[in-house]
Amino acid sequence: MNFEFQNPTRIVFGAETLSRLGELVSEYGKKALIVTGGGSVKRSGTFDKVVESLKAAGVDFAECDGVEPNPRLTTVSRGAAIIREQGCDVIVAVGGGSVMDASKVMAAAALYDGDPWDMILHGQEEVYVPTEALPVVTVPTLAATGSEANCAAVVTNEETTVKSFISNPVLYPKVAVMDPALTVSVPKNQTAYGVCDLITHVTESYLNSAVSTPIQDSLTEGVIKTAMEWGPKAIADGNDVEARAQVMWAASVALIGWAQIGTDAPYPVHMMEHTVSAYHDITHAAGLAIINPAWMRFSAKSNTAKYVQFAERIFGLKAKSADDLDCALKGIDLFEEFLRSIGCPTRFSELGIDDKLLRTYADDTLKIINDGQGNLPGIPPLSADDMVAIFRSAL
Repeated sequence: MNFEFQNPTRIVFGAETLSRLGELVSEYGKKALIVTGGGSVKRSGTFDKVVESLKAAGVDFAECDGVEPNPRLTTVSRGAAIIREQGCDVIVAVGGGSVMDASKVMAAAALYDGDPWDMILHGQEEVYVPTEALPVVTVPTLAATGSEANCAAVVTNEETTVKSFISNPVLYPKVAVMDPALTVSVPKNQTAYGVCDLITHVTESYLNSAVSTPIQDSLTEGVIKTAMEWGPKAIADGNDVEARAQVMWAASVALIGWAQIGTDAPYPVHMMEHTVSAYHDITHAAGLAIINPAWMRFSAKSNTAKYVQFAERIFGLKAKSADDLDCALKGIDLFEEFLRSIGCPTRFSELGIDDKLLRTYADDTLKIINDGQGNLPGIPPLSADDMVAIFRSAL
């Protein structure tokens, strides 16, 4: 286990923390670009509170709204152009993961003369690696991605139908202002998707690591158990602020880096889902809920002991041995049942997706990332045929 770890994002968590936004933003700039999504932030009154806090701290602002659930490259370019035209020197991202992801890429794109797509990994020979970005302050209104305190972002190029990512230390937000009360208006289905998303973030590193990481394993298992305990409560009663707080913190811990350090694990499920949602524009976590259990059943044959550990520690099953595949598969079945119980789809047919593009999804995924042997990294490495089999099993 060899690693370096640093997460410089300052987290301000708890009730009424939004009132401190202005003073926190004023440490980094005098004119903010407020980035928002489809309008829920304004309907809920959160946008007005953001503006009020900024004005009280003497921070001027411009606005970039309409960020899509799968943020588009054109939207990133539009935001970067507003930053330049309006002279913004700090970004305030108010919304879910798509808003925060788009904001991070805007922060780097505003200081780059080329095409922002240059910095998104998509199989190009030379990737532009940004060395600077405007400061970003995040205000998550949905507990899901953990984007508020990590240095990764996902963007879709609608012209080429490619969805991929960037991960770079300059993209770490300076501050994450996390008020669980801002998530009480999130509808049941989006709350459920958030629970699925945060769990998948940790199962990827947990199940794809070939390194012994007992502390990270325990942290991962704690995140999963917390999400499974408090997630249904937040779904059942959106006004349960305690449940909202526990899910919000679990989502942040899931991808803040603690569970991943030292694991050296790839994220095959996310890579496959990115390709599918690039074509169908489905909610990211809905795709994860479908692909993750299907991938787990395929992977369990190559990594049975870890899946037995998952089954025993998460669901209390008792295995006959460390290679008890039946126990491992039962744990996966119970996990899939949990996803269904909170309202997530577990089959492509539920989203109207058929088998016409299965090979295209696989081939496109390998164009973005592969291990040099023509396989998608993971345990086990996946060939195009393997991915087609996984997709087909999820129809």
